[in-house]
Amino acid sequence: MKFGSSGVRGLASELVGQASGLYAEAFAWRLVSSWIQPNRSVFIGRDLRDSSQAIVNNCVAGLAANGFQPVDCGAIPTPALALYARRYGAAALMVTGSHIPADRNGIKFYGPNGEISKADEAAITRFVAERSNAYRLPPGPVGTSSPGRHEEAIAAYRERAIDMLEPESLSGMRLGVYEHSSVAAELLVEVLRSLGASVVALGKTESFLPVDTEAVDAATIARLKKWVRGFGLDAIVSTDADADRPLIADERGDLFRGDLVGLATAMFLKADTIVTPVTSNSGISHAFGFEVLRTKVGSPFVIEAMQAAQRAGSIVVGFEANGGVLLGSDCIVNGKTLTALPTRDSFLPILAVLSTMASTNMKLSRLRGLWKLPVCASERLQNFPTECSRRLMDRLESRATLQRFLAPLGTVVEVDETDGLRAQMLTGEIVHVRPSGNAPELRCYSEAANERRAMAIVSLTLKRAQAFSLADEMEVI
Repeated sequence: MKFGSSGVRGLASELVGQASGLYAEAFAWRLVSSWIQPNRSVFIGRDLRDSSQAIVNNCVAGLAANGFQPVDCGAIPTPALALYARRYGAAALMVTGSHIPADRNGIKFYGPNGEISKADEAAITRFVAERSNAYRLPPGPVGTSSPGRHEEAIAAYRERAIDMLEPESLSGMRLGVYEHSSVAAELLVEVLRSLGASVVALGKTESFLPVDTEAVDAATIARLKKWVRGFGLDAIVSTDADADRPLIADERGDLFRGDLVGLATAMFLKADTIVTPVTSNSGISHAFGFEVLRTKVGSPFVIEAMQAAQRAGSIVVGFEANGGVLLGSDCIVNGKTLTALPTRDSFLPILAVLSTMASTNMKLSRLRGLWKLPVCASERLQNFPTECSRRLMDRLESRATLQRFLAPLGTVVEVDETDGLRAQMLTGEIVHVRPSGNAPELRCYSEAANERRAMAIVSLTLKRAQAFSLADEMEVI
């Protein structure tokens, strides 16, 4: 098991049983040592993976054995669970692997004030390491869903979403909702219809389907394009498995990338400060009048920087290149107070983008062109061994080696090592390579003048990385 950009992740077969129980006990220990005493409720949610309920049951046993009262809220969006726990000042666990493949899973941890920090993750990791050899999963209650709690949490999240916009503000829009196996599929359809949109539900799957909003595969893009043509849609919206990251496609079926989604949300909220990882579009830093702070990839880093940026009366918004938006400040939207929710949320950015379309009477493709940001692309090498990623990154720390590796793309003029290696070329183009923090994957991001060039940069870079893993290192770089 390993902590990544949000929560601990690993193979589902290794997480079910002892491991998930031990992580729950480690979390219980951290709660007692840092925040709250036992005999308090801990809310637990899950996504729709086959392994998720078994992991919930293990977590229930681990928490109960340490004196807490686990409350199983069932299948629920991560931001809905986080909002519910925050309102009650309670801790929470979300069992989800988010966007990673179905044979993997994970657990996200929330203290009474929100997501745990990197220091909390390190403390939990040490606890697990010290006790792993002798640990035995305690017998305990099976995780039985609490329908009342589930409905209450869903209702609070639904109300929060609907309150963001005026009634019937999406009237006249024809929208598709790509349901796949998202835990928020039906709720998203309901919210959009309640705001006046005509909604077509699309692509629901019986088996679990991972959707990575930051690296959408060609087959999914082809389906999006087919659906917008076939149903005459103004846009298609969706989320990843646990609904903390949005997916938005325009009237042509082209993706409205996460950094554009974040920018639209910041403008919708009239934010003063944006906090975003170094992987987000560089053009955001040079326009629009926001103070922009850059971090490493991962919601804990964004949250830490958001907290440091807080000033009386200011509105601080965080977002990631995957589209997940974190709201660090209470703000007034539609004449009502939208309370802070400093964890990734998909509904806020989806509604912000759709509201911008409605208020400007512009198609998404036109908004993309209006903002004139550099064109970005991203992709990943799946099943790329972590050790291979480490060796590649070690080798590329040498400026001369990095130049040889990127020689087909031109001359490297500047390198940012905030997270991985982000190289700016003499042409102004950007290529960024970083290992995934929660899966055996190598990710690549690029910026260029047009989509074809941006995609070509990503493709070439990943091909050279793949060659590095298959051949003798010296033959490649």
